[in-house]
Amino acid sequence: MLEAVELGCARVWCTDRRGGVSAAPYSSLNLAVHVGDDPLAVRANTVRLAAACPGTPGDPDAWVYVNHVHGTEVLRLEEAPAGRPDADGAATTVVGLPLVAIGADCAPIALADDEACAAVHSGWRGLEAGVVASGVDAVRALGRGPVRALVGPCVSAAHYEFGATDLERLATTVGPEVMGRTLDGRPALDLRAGIHAALRAAGVEEIHDDPRCTVADPDLFSFRRDGVTGRQGMVVVRVR
Repeated sequence: MLEAVELGCARVWCTDRRGGVSAAPYSSLNLAVHVGDDPLAVRANTVRLAAACPGTPGDPDAWVYVNHVHGTEVLRLEEAPAGRPDADGAATTVVGLPLVAIGADCAPIALADDEACAAVHSGWRGLEAGVVASGVDAVRALGRGPVRALVGPCVSAAHYEFGATDLERLATTVGPEVMGRTLDGRPALDLRAGIHAALRAAGVEEIHDDPRCTVADPDLFSFRRDGVTGRQGMVVVRVR
């Protein structure tokens, strides 16, 4: 059973790679349809995920999955769309409509106030472009009350060497918090710290973390570590 976290009006679950049916190198709870895995295995995994999240629809077609494109669009939805539309997040006020963000080094972010919630995906491109603020804006437009955030597992600075020129540009755009060091002292992007900075800039004061590093934790998918691999997810659903 996955462990749930309460966040405003929402409940949040973070998956890992365990508990699914996909074969290596996607073993085992891969939620991505675009990485080369058997589509029937991915479908079975989404069914298993639905069963592991109490109070959610058992049919994965009633869930909101989107195809992340490293942009800033956050869809505002009242029902699950057909397929997986291109976007980097989804927001809703509908009780019981699960929103999913997936990744394998990029960060999933749950946002919730008293009446609305969102699931957002952010890598460095989305962070630079402003996807965090887009997610916060979507929740504020739909709901009321203070926005809270939970940042899920993602690559840590210790394992994320980054070009110095690009890092300096991000520091100018997002804030100096993004500037980190790898384990061997090379320039690195601190994605989590950058997301925290973007959340604070958007007026979010209550920020929580699932601090696991995708590269360091073998129970998590990591593209940076493994290349061909699956994707874990964050599920966000309004429950009250």
